[in-house]
Amino acid sequence: MTDPTHTPYDGSSKPFAIGLKQAEPRDWIELDGHLEAYLAEKDRLYAEIPDKVFVAEPGTKQSQREVLDLLVAHLTERFPETYRIEEGRCSIAGTGRSIDVQNPGDSPLVAASKLVQEDLILMRRGDDGWRLAAGSLCFPSSWRLTEKFGQPIDKIHGPVPDFGPGTRMAELIARMFDKLAVLVERFNWSIQADGSLYHPLSDRQRLARSAETESTFPGADVAHAFIRVERQTLRKLPVSGDILFTIRIHLDPLAVLARHEDRPRLAASFADQLMSLDRQQLDYKGLVADRDRLVGFLSEMKKAG
Repeated sequence: MTDPTHTPYDGSSKPFAIGLKQAEPRDWIELDGHLEAYLAEKDRLYAEIPDKVFVAEPGTKQSQREVLDLLVAHLTERFPETYRIEEGRCSIAGTGRSIDVQNPGDSPLVAASKLVQEDLILMRRGDDGWRLAAGSLCFPSSWRLTEKFGQPIDKIHGPVPDFGPGTRMAELIARMFDKLAVLVERFNWSIQADGSLYHPLSDRQRLARSAETESTFPGADVAHAFIRVERQTLRKLPVSGDILFTIRIHLDPLAVLARHEDRPRLAASFADQLMSLDRQQLDYKGLVADRDRLVGFLSEMKKAG
């Protein structure tokens, strides 16, 4: 168990805000000691439920290929000790994996996704705005790829409070996509009962969850919950003009904060974030029944600091 890599719940990234900031190109992709576990889980999902974790419109193959080429160039330069090109294949040190990047078949985005821990989503501009045109999503945070496929971004964000069609936030996102010129990143967080990377939820299930009053977590000890942090990046592809959206999931047991050197401040800031959520926002995050228990746990952690 390691300390959290990112702590957006410390107040540095406000929930239900766009919160974009420019990122360093060298930091586009994150690599850590969990690479093998993430890639193994992707392999399992592609073998068992391929239609649920990959979608693509006709006419996106060249854009997918552009993503693959950019990714291979970045990885081999940024992490040469891990990624190496040999006879048209990209070998990944320490995993026994070798991905054919010269002839990746009809779905280059799948090959690209099998190189990294990130999920990869392609957004394409159309008459109705930017839509989800292709994607490899093995680690969804309470949404379903097949349900959002082909939808414009305002409808994708429909369930998110204040981000749906016709809202100011939706208009801001559309303008930001149109003007995107540099690599940008943002962070988001949620809380879940276990350490599952594959965590889908349909809009119908989300509505049902919002009506529930029972705890999301089994037993009485919320300390066994997990903080799910999403690091998201956006970059416009230079050739196709499509936008690549990457999503990197970090799963940290809530109890890991108890031994963090900055735990009093983190616990206090996290509790403040939870208390600031209104009922609609709590519904969206599935925390109506558990917010007070989580705040109590964090308050005790702060006192013990």
